[in-house]
Amino acid sequence: MRAKSVTEQARRAQIVAAAIATIAELDYAETSFKAIAARAGLSSTGLISYHFRNKQELVDVVFADILERFQGFVSARMGQATAREELSAFLRANVAFIREHRDDMLAFLRIRAHAAVTDGGIADSDHVGLADLLRQGQEAGEFRGFDPDVMAVFVLAMRNGVVLRSGVLDLDVCEQELIAAVELATGG
Repeated sequence: MRAKSVTEQARRAQIVAAAIATIAELDYAETSFKAIAARAGLSSTGLISYHFRNKQELVDVVFADILERFQGFVSARMGQATAREELSAFLRANVAFIREHRDDMLAFLRIRAHAAVTDGGIADSDHVGLADLLRQGQEAGEFRGFDPDVMAVFVLAMRNGVVLRSGVLDLDVCEQELIAAVELATGG
């Protein structure tokens, strides 16, 4: 397989960005090559088909792109001294990513069930990492007794709720309330 030229790489990036914005606006089912081409200012859907065999391939590339950027963003903000501080940093990083990349997070949630990308599954990797952090906090005596897997589900559901309502909610208030709710739920 030949290497992609700079022009081809730029066109692929343009299509991925247009796909993210289109999925965020229209949802997965309503997103088509035609809608993406219109958003990207392309004269034909054939320009998308040249780079992506079908909608599934494009969705998988979009999913992987957002996942990589999200994980890098959150990871760069982690590394706190205690599990409680690390949990707070995780929540703050999530809200910060939502603040800066709302369309990415909306698109991500809307295509998550449709993406064929298997990295262990983002829902699983996010859940497993958070449950492990909660277990560590329990072992260190920072959190009360609870089922870490169930608590991770609740925390991620609250985070995803913030994503879905982020266009109408004050994200500073969301961040404060999300952290307060998780601190109350995990106890001390």
